Amino acid sequence: MRTRLTFGGLALAAIGLAACGGAVNEAGDGAPAPVFDESSRPPTIQLVADPVTMPSLTMQDLDGQLITTDDLKGKVTLVNFWATWCGPCRAEIPDLIKLQDRYPDQMLVIGVSTDEGGVAIVEDFATEYGINYPIVMATPEIRRAFPGVTALPTSFVVDPEGRVVQTHVGLINPGIFEQETRFLTALDTSITVDLVEENRLGRLVNAAHATEIPGLDLSGLTSAQREIALQRLNEEMCDCGCGLTLAQCRINDPSCGFSLPLAEELVESIVSAD
Repeated sequence: MRTRLTFGGLALAAIGLAACGGAVNEAGDGAPAPVFDESSRPPTIQLVADPVTMPSLTMQDLDGQLITTDDLKGKVTLVNFWATWCGPCRAEIPDLIKLQDRYPDQMLVIGVSTDEGGVAIVEDFATEYGINYPIVMATPEIRRAFPGVTALPTSFVVDPEGRVVQTHVGLINPGIFEQETRFLTALDTSITVDLVEENRLGRLVNAAHATEIPGLDLSGLTSAQREIALQRLNEEMCDCGCGLTLAQCRINDPSCGFSLPLAEELVESIVSAD
């Protein structure tokens, strides 16, 4: 079910954004101009009709600074789960850097690293890429606050009132993130919004890197073995004719009789090689 809205009283009432401020002229006085060209900025975005409030949360970034839920109020927060070894994650980081640079007063990107190899690896990566937004290491508390991350990158969009209004899985057009930010902070009144029912059972998009494989137990693997296994499961194709990788086939059709034996054989070969 979808409800189409434009910015204004109806939209504000429907998604509870009255505190974001009144309507302003498109790219109003002093407002930052879009960073991405028009072809990358869809005229319509989707937000969930019944957003859930993010629970109280405290995070510590790589510099030791604490970030609390209260610190996020008043800005759009993009909570981005990623890893240094994830190709799609690396591909989107330059765009996240651009967004954080353009909208320092309107949005905050928080990178949640799921790396298991230690903080030093993430710190070196952040320095190499010139990341300009805070990075925190994934903790059980953070995972509970943002459940259901089965692929990387996964990004949760939190509105200025602390509600999760959208979840994106995979490599997303950065113009979408920008439009969501501009709408939720009242920078652009021309953006149209479709209110949709949240669907966490959607197909895994091609550009996502699955981190959990239905029917396949990776808990007995070392961190290095798990990383290799996930990379290969996200690269090697299933033989069932689905046109998907083994990881994607398992997620989209856990009953497939081809993908599970192939995935188990792949994992066994990695364990045996050590």
